[in-house]
Amino acid sequence: MTITRVPMTVRGAEKLREELERLKTVERPRIIQAIAEARAHGDLKENAEYHAAREAQSFAEGRIMEIESKLSVAQVIDVTKIDNTGRVIFGATVSLIKTDTQESVVYTIVGEDEADLKEKKISVTSPISRAMVGKHVGDSIEVQTSPTSTIYEITQVEYI
Repeated sequence: MTITRVPMTVRGAEKLREELERLKTVERPRIIQAIAEARAHGDLKENAEYHAAREAQSFAEGRIMEIESKLSVAQVIDVTKIDNTGRVIFGATVSLIKTDTQESVVYTIVGEDEADLKEKKISVTSPISRAMVGKHVGDSIEVQTSPTSTIYEITQVEYI
C-alpha cells in the first residue's frame, strides 16, 4: 500500500501542530476535569454535564486523531527555499489581472485544509489553481466559471 502524500505549506503544518498541542495540553485535561466533576454529582444517566463533557471528549479525541493523520501524510513544502523561476507552483503567491475588467487579484496556492478565500488562499485542487500551476509570468489562463469562462494574465509569481 502506497501512502499518498498531501501537500501542505509550512504555515499550514505549524497551525495544525499548534492546534494539536492545544488539544492535548489544554482541552484534554480541561475535559477530563469536567468529567470528574460531573461524576461527583451522582447519577450519570440524568447528568447533562456528564454527557456534555463526554461529547466534548469524543469531539476532541476525534480531532486529535484527524490532525495526527493529516500530519502523518503531509508533504510540507517550504516555497521560500525554492529558487523562483517565475513558474507557478504549490505555495506560490500569484498576482493576476482579469483581462476583461483589468481587475487585479492575488492568491496563494495552499493545501486543501488551508484554503481560506477571505485570506486569498486557494486550494491546489481548485479550478483556478489547476489552471495556474506550471504557467509563468506573462501567461494567460482560462478558468471555467459557469456558464462562461474568465481569462486572467499572470503578472507576478512570488515564493514567499
